[in-house]
Order: sequence, then C-alpha cells, then structure tokens
Amino acid sequence: MNITQHTDYALRVLMYLGACPMRRVTIKEVAERFDISRSHLMKIVTELVAKGFVDGARGKGGGLKLARPATEIGLGDVVRRIEPSLELVECFGTKSHCLLDPACRLKGVLGDALRAFLAALDGTTLADLVGSDARVHEVLRLAPPGSDALSIAMIDHAGRK
Repeated sequence: MNITQHTDYALRVLMYLGACPMRRVTIKEVAERFDISRSHLMKIVTELVAKGFVDGARGKGGGLKLARPATEIGLGDVVRRIEPSLELVECFGTKSHCLLDPACRLKGVLGDALRAFLAALDGTTLADLVGSDARVHEVLRLAPPGSDALSIAMIDHAGRK
C-alpha cells in the first residue's frame, strides 16, 4: 500500500496542528517547517477544512487549528477521506480487464491486506502520534508539551530565537 503525497502532506499538517493545540498556526509556518510549496499546501488545507478536520480563520489572529480534539481524529478516517482511491489493483474497481478476475485468489489476499492496513489506522488517533511526545515537538522546533507555548519564542529555520 502506498498513500499519495497529498495524503502524506495532509497527515503532516494534522500532526503539526496536533502538536500546537493551544494556538493557531499559519500555512506559511507549516510550509516552511516541512519545506512544502505554500500554494500546494493551501490546496491540502482547503480540503482538510472542507472535510471537517481543520478549522481555518482568515485575517488578523487567524490561522489553522484542529476542528476537533486530536483524540477524535482517527487516521483511518483521514486516509479514507483524503486518499483518492484505495483500489490496490485494477480488479478492486468496477472495470477490471484482468483475465484472472473470475478465479483470482490474489484479489482476496490483497483485500485482506487492505482491511488489515485500514484496521491498524483505525486503531490510531492523531493524539497517539503527537500526544505528549517531546521528541515530536523537538524535531518540529515547537514549545515542549505542557509548557506555556505563548510565552516561548518560536525558533526559525536558522535556529535563532
């Protein structure tokens, strides 16, 4: 199973927002942190807002935050709603042209594998990924979990305060 870059970036955005629950985050901040084009990230964030994962506000004091607690955002739900297709092979769709399709056992095995993949994601929330893990905050150069994020200066790409 290979998820698209679009879904990968969507998950990164959600993880970043999950690591910053006490403040709004700008698209510019996320784009710079992950070295992703702002215009590309804008398309992803627009979809995350439309699908109810992110709350976005424009203007002064605006930015992004999770639309609901990280404990209520399941990875399986995100992948199912963002990924354009979960059809691992042609025969999962309605227009199979494979000669083996009527007698193929591979389709069943791949179906089982996909269900196991999604079950693993269903058993994981965004909070499980970011929670109070100081390492995630450290690599993202964010205030440590439990600290007063508003009183701690953000560190830029050069490592300066």
